[in-house]
Amino acid sequence: MKKNEIQHTGEIIDITPDFTTVKIIASSACSACHAKSLCGMSEEQEKIIMLPTDPYATHNVGDKVQVATKMTMGLKAVWISYVIPLAVLMILILTLSGVFEKEYLRGLVAIGGVALYYFIVWLFRDRLNNEFIFYIK
Repeated sequence: MKKNEIQHTGEIIDITPDFTTVKIIASSACSACHAKSLCGMSEEQEKIIMLPTDPYATHNVGDKVQVATKMTMGLKAVWISYVIPLAVLMILILTLSGVFEKEYLRGLVAIGGVALYYFIVWLFRDRLNNEFIFYIK
């Protein structure tokens, strides 16, 4: 594994001329614990990723593959989904203290601002979908 890549093991579940669908299991740190069956806290989630089909690839349905993306894409996703909304929330809470005397109004407006941010991200989902590219190694 290269240092500048994020990789997950997955299984090909469908291949079409346009897309190859891969199922990956995203697991928390608890899933590797020897006591996970007793604890019940381990989390494993199945995620389905649609990748552009490589016309020269010789993959078949059921094959185990490595799905990878660049590390910069992961960092960009963290910024878009966590860092920027936190900054929006903090800026709104701090600047609205002079506008609204009641704290619950500041909180509601700040949460509304974060909701507006996520709505804008949702509007640009197609453009973001084109930027975050996964590939099979």
